[in-house]
Amino acid sequence: MGLNSKERFSFAKGYRGRTLFLMFDFALLGALMCMMVLPLIKVLVDSVDPTSYGVRLIPRVVDFSAYEMIVRNSTLYQPFLVSIYTTVVGTIFGLLVTTMGAYVLIQKDMPGHRLMGKLVLATMLFNGGLIPTYLTIKNLGLMNNMLAVIVPCSVGAYNTILMKSFFASIPGELFDSAAIDGCSPFGAFWRIMLPLSKPALASVGLFIAVGLWNEYMHFILYITDPEWQNFQVKVRSLILEDGLSGTSITLSQEMLKSATVVVVVVPFLLIYPFVQKYFTKGVTLGAVKG
Repeated sequence: MGLNSKERFSFAKGYRGRTLFLMFDFALLGALMCMMVLPLIKVLVDSVDPTSYGVRLIPRVVDFSAYEMIVRNSTLYQPFLVSIYTTVVGTIFGLLVTTMGAYVLIQKDMPGHRLMGKLVLATMLFNGGLIPTYLTIKNLGLMNNMLAVIVPCSVGAYNTILMKSFFASIPGELFDSAAIDGCSPFGAFWRIMLPLSKPALASVGLFIAVGLWNEYMHFILYITDPEWQNFQVKVRSLILEDGLSGTSITLSQEMLKSATVVVVVVPFLLIYPFVQKYFTKGVTLGAVKG
């Protein structure tokens, strides 16, 4: 059955509208991608090209002296291990507290679960401030203690709410069946909830790990012992003090700074491809409850 002139006009108008929208969408996403990717490429080029200046995306000379100098600098070994320790321990601790807290918040039969959810949400809107937090950490005797970094940086309201939304999307019939079979609430959490929550665990774990790996302010405020400085703090102090410059090799500060940025970013660039499929699913699946 053919279309009349009015229907053909409406169809053509709708087709042009969709085409223009797709063109605008691709142009916007392309611009955003360039804004994110081009600075990374420039940093990588600056780290291997001693002659680089301005905006250059292709190196004329490839020289890995900056990376060699960073690797050979023994003063960076301990801070690197401190960063790994805080990231691993903090991620495990954060996932444990976040998942258990989110599991409690979805228990509709528990008195006060709505009030608890509102209190968790309130922490995203109101904060005690820097000075009260510092005084609290000091009065608890946590100065120069890794707990002063791990606990505040690994547990957050946003991750708890994200995990709660994901848990709420899991059918409740599974837990009813587990209860009939004699499974305890903790057993249901361990045997049913966690195995089904790999996408959410990967997403929240990546959020926590990236935050801990890049943490700077908490180490400056609460860790005064040089032996417990993390990689970011140590690298910054060495650059400011010109501690990365050697006597036999003279490198530009921009080359050294770019190389340290790449070294800091590389670990998660290597990890992300392995959790990407879980990350995308985990962020979107809990957004709408089925």
